Amino acid sequence: MLDSSLQQLGSALRARKISSVELTQLYLDRIAALNPALNAYITNNAEASLAQARAADMLLSEGKAHPLTGIPVAQKDIFCAKGWRTTCGSKMLENFIAPYDAHVIKQFNNAGAVNLGKTNMDEFAMGSSNETSYFGAVKNPWDQKAVPGGSSGGSACAVAARLCAAATGTDTGGSIRQPAALCGVSGLKPTYGVVSRYGMIAFASSLDQAGPMARSAEDLAMMLNVMAGFDERDSTSLQRDKEDYARDLEKPLNGLRIGLPKEFFAGGLSNDVAQAVETAIAEYRKLGATIVEITLPNSRLSVPVYYVLAPAEASSNLSRFDGVRYGYRAPEYSDLTDMYEKSRAQGFGAEVKRRIMIGTYVLSHGYYDAYYLQAQKIRRLIAQDFTEAYKQCDVIMGPTSPSTAFKFGEKGDDPVQMYLSDIYTIAVNLAGLPGMSIPCGFGSDNMPVGLQIIGNYFDEARMLNVAHQYQLATDWHSRAPQGL
Repeated sequence: MLDSSLQQLGSALRARKISSVELTQLYLDRIAALNPALNAYITNNAEASLAQARAADMLLSEGKAHPLTGIPVAQKDIFCAKGWRTTCGSKMLENFIAPYDAHVIKQFNNAGAVNLGKTNMDEFAMGSSNETSYFGAVKNPWDQKAVPGGSSGGSACAVAARLCAAATGTDTGGSIRQPAALCGVSGLKPTYGVVSRYGMIAFASSLDQAGPMARSAEDLAMMLNVMAGFDERDSTSLQRDKEDYARDLEKPLNGLRIGLPKEFFAGGLSNDVAQAVETAIAEYRKLGATIVEITLPNSRLSVPVYYVLAPAEASSNLSRFDGVRYGYRAPEYSDLTDMYEKSRAQGFGAEVKRRIMIGTYVLSHGYYDAYYLQAQKIRRLIAQDFTEAYKQCDVIMGPTSPSTAFKFGEKGDDPVQMYLSDIYTIAVNLAGLPGMSIPCGFGSDNMPVGLQIIGNYFDEARMLNVAHQYQLATDWHSRAPQGL
C-alpha cells in the first residue's frame, strides 16, 4: 500500500479492500517508527486523524466518496488547521492553536481526505535547507547527513519516506520544487492566484503560492484538482472556471517544443546534475518533442531582485508578531517597547531576523527608490523574458537545483551560497508562472536530481501531461530510499 498511487489507494478504498482507518493507522505507525530520526513532522494527532478516517469510511460506505476520500495527506505547518498546532517552524508560534481552517485545509476536508499531521519547515518559510526550523532540521531520507531542501523539506521528506500518501507545500522562491528535487519526489507550484492563500501564514505575499507534492505527476494532478479554486477571502485569488488538471495526461508529446534557456546551463551547474538533465531531454526527443534554444537574459538578476522584494514583504507581514495578540511573549520586560523588542528578539530565529532587517532597510526613506522600486522594474523585465520565450516554445526545461542535496552545515555560514540554491527557481515566482520538478536521475553521490518544467500562465494541465509521459517512460519517480 505504501508504494501505491493516489488513484490506486482510492480504488482500494472504494472497493473496500482496505478501510481509511486501517490505511491511516498504517501511516501513523510508520511515522511513529521513522519520524524521530527524520523529523519530517512537527505535530501529529492520531485521535484527530483517525476521527477523520472514520468519517471518510462512512462516506465510502454510502457511495459518496470523492477521489481523495479516505486518503492520508500531510499538511505543511504553514497552513492554519482548526484545532491543530500551527507553528510555521518558529518559536514565535510554538504553542499557537489555529482557530480556523485555511482554504487549502478546507478543500481537503471537503474532499474527505485525512490530515496525517503538520510537516516541518524552515522558519516562516525562509530557507533552502530546512536548517532554520526552530524544531530542528529535517533529514533527507536518501542520506540523513544531507539536507532535504526547503522550505517545504518536511513535506518532501514525508513523501519520499512514505510517511504520507501525498503532501502540501508552499513555494515563494522554489520551496516546493527545490526540496522535491533534493528528495526525489514530484512537486508543482501553480500559477500565482490559482490556489488561495487564505489561512496560509504569509512570508512574501506577491510570491507565495501553495501547491502539491507527491510521487508522480498523476498524483499531483489529483491533488491540484482539490487545492485549486476561487476564494473570495483572498484578494489575489483568481476567479476562473474549475478545470480537471488530469484531463491531458495521456496525450502524446509529438510536436511539443521544449525551450532550453542557455542561462540555465552556464557556470555554477554541477556536471552530474547537467548530465542527468541532458539525459532526460534526450528521452523527451524520443517521445516526439523538439528542442529550441532560448534565452532569458534577465534571469541572472532574479536572485538579487528576490532578496530585495521578498524581505521587504516579509518585514511588513511579520510585523504582526509583536507579543501582544498571539504568539510568543517575552517573560520579562519593563515597558511596551521593551516587550516588543524582547518578544521579537527571542521569538524569531537568525535567518528571519536577517530578512526582516534587510526588508526594513530597503523600504526605509532614502533607499525605497534605489532598491525596492528598481527591483520591481527588473521583475517586470524578467516576466517579459518569459513572454518572449513562449513565442518559440511550449514549455521550458532545465535543472531545478544547481547541485544534489548538500550536507548539513555546508552553507550555513554563507547566506549568499545558500540563496544561490534557488537560482533556477526564483524567476518563476517573480513572473507568477507555474513550475514543477520531477525526478530525472541520480548524481555522482547517488542523490536524486530534479528536472524543472516551467509552463506558461495557467498551463498546469500541459505541464502535468509532459511530466506524466516522461514518467511512463522512466522509473525515477518510483525509486524509494533504501533501509526505511
